[in-house]
Amino acid sequence: MGREIARVIGTGGGSWLDRSTRLEEENSLRAIDNMLLNPQSVVADIGAGTGFYTFKIAEKVPKGKIYAVELQDAFVSELKKRRQELGLRNVEVVKGGEKNINVPDASLDLAFMVDVYHELEYPQEMLQAIYRALKPDGKLLLLEYRAEDPNLSIRELHKMTVEQVTKELEANGFKLFRREDFLPIQHFLMFEKTEEK
Repeated sequence: MGREIARVIGTGGGSWLDRSTRLEEENSLRAIDNMLLNPQSVVADIGAGTGFYTFKIAEKVPKGKIYAVELQDAFVSELKKRRQELGLRNVEVVKGGEKNINVPDASLDLAFMVDVYHELEYPQEMLQAIYRALKPDGKLLLLEYRAEDPNLSIRELHKMTVEQVTKELEANGFKLFRREDFLPIQHFLMFEKTEEK
């Protein structure tokens, strides 16, 4: 849809995902506070990486569940190790596919991707898989670096505009539910399923 797909960040980028400045640079806790979570929420962190978001959200859904969905084996192993170290029983590590998130249909209150959507090799197929996995009133949240900001020193292929994200998601059965601009360098774009699909 007029966009070049970025290359996936490799497991060598794990230290960047866990950098000490990330909480402040991205205001991650504010993003989590705005995810509309309750203690029973069932959530999927798609492209969970090292679990930077997964394990923070696990504390917010003690009676629910969070699926840490990851494609790369080294990250899957790291996620399992961290889950065990933290003793979090509501975290389920899932080996995802290039076209599927491998969680049950109609099970999720929220699916989210943090700087991941622009790297999906098969975005249309993944959006269809997410659509199936969401409950009828489930939401999909994308946090993406703002391509509209020329001063943001992130590679162009790793940034997205609101217009491009909305165009792609609307073509795959989603409509924009909530857009917020409170994050320093990322878009906060929450989508819901459309009834027509």
